[in-house]
Amino acid sequence: MHKSQLVDALAHSADITKAKAAHVLDALLDLITTAIAQGQSVALIGFGTFKTALRRAREGRNPATGAKIQIPSVRLPKFSAGAVLKGVVSGKRAAPKRAARKTSAKQAAKKKPAAKRTVRAVAKSAKKKPARKK
Repeated sequence: MHKSQLVDALAHSADITKAKAAHVLDALLDLITTAIAQGQSVALIGFGTFKTALRRAREGRNPATGAKIQIPSVRLPKFSAGAVLKGVVSGKRAAPKRAARKTSAKQAAKKKPAAKRTVRAVAKSAKKKPARKK
């Protein structure tokens, strides 16, 4: 699944626009990246934990010449899968079902068809005079 497909799925699942879903996803990724860069860990219970790991300096070999080289230590991002994610991937658990989202009054109002205007209301609005200029 690519990022655009994830945005589409998120928008559909959360019942929001694709633009809002993309904004939310970008904000989440920025927050996780910033926290990890500062050395913090981000734990999403059941899903997994994002953290940093330090790879020690070591001696390696150049594959072309066989000469020994020193590989410096480096700090890398690391992800550890949570128990629920491991269970779902291995087939031992069913994927968690999300509760159906309740629609707010605003959303319900948007879905209702607009009320028809009466003939009297249409005629009345047509008779209105333009505002006077001073």
